[in-house]
Amino acid sequence: MTGAERHVMEQARRSLERGEESAALDLLERLLETRSGFADLHYMVGLLHERRNDHSAAAHSLRQALRINPSYTEALLALASVYEQQGDFERSGELAARAQQVGRRGAGALDATTRGKLANLQAALGDAYREAGELREAIEAYRKALDRCPDFHDIRQKLGIALRESGLPDRALTEFARVRRANPQYLDAAVQSGITLYSLGRGEEAIRAWRSVLERNPEHEGARMYLRMVSNGRASPDPPEGS
Repeated sequence: MTGAERHVMEQARRSLERGEESAALDLLERLLETRSGFADLHYMVGLLHERRNDHSAAAHSLRQALRINPSYTEALLALASVYEQQGDFERSGELAARAQQVGRRGAGALDATTRGKLANLQAALGDAYREAGELREAIEAYRKALDRCPDFHDIRQKLGIALRESGLPDRALTEFARVRRANPQYLDAAVQSGITLYSLGRGEEAIRAWRSVLERNPEHEGARMYLRMVSNGRASPDPPEGS
């Protein structure tokens, strides 16, 4: 870059630090008029468009960054996120897989931050499949996410719920138990265990699971609700929306 271009770049960075995103975007787009071959510039512009919820412009800029540098991991992940927000889960998943392949070709192992981003993207794909009633695909997506980040307990709980909903309650119990062993403070896993036990006709065990939650947190609304339902004689406590 020339001295003048570096000055524009520095102004853009300062604008970003001050939270002046529109000013930063104007400066970066002006810089692209003379430096259109810089993948980093297209990437930064894409992120700013994404922050403004202009997903079409964001996707265009990020694709430009990847045209220049097809192995740009951050751009791959950012574009995958944009597609996920647009509901294009197929392309989002493809880009996440590409980012993983790039990491394997490079240092031989993805860093923790990148693994976490990939796992969350895969879990979001699982959420979409589950909402659509495609439980087999949801289970596969959650398992792929856990292959990358086995200690993401919220994703493991989602896997357990999807297994239960697909008619595999015993496998669901196994996943909830793994969460509870790894993190005894993750009380929602015990609540979900109770729901699963109750669905299997093991009411006393379910009640013990919910009471164990209340022993740790007397204000836990989920455990209190399910115990109240059972006390009122409801045949089966249905999980609240989103469980």
